[in-house]
Amino acid sequence: MIREPSELLWFKSSYSDSSNGNDCVEIAATPDSIHIRDSKNVHGPRLALAPTAWTDFVEYAAE
Repeated sequence: MIREPSELLWFKSSYSDSSNGNDCVEIAATPDSIHIRDSKNVHGPRLALAPTAWTDFVEYAAE
């Protein structure tokens, strides 16, 4: 199901650290997908991943 950005609860990682608070990636989770967008362009393109793909990415990025 494709949801409108306004229907999602977007948040930034607590690990985000930048002199500009808008230089972040935001995510919004639903039961069947993880949505990712650029905080500087909230109405722009976004990516949706299956939860397993998101888990794999986070594990890889944490290494």
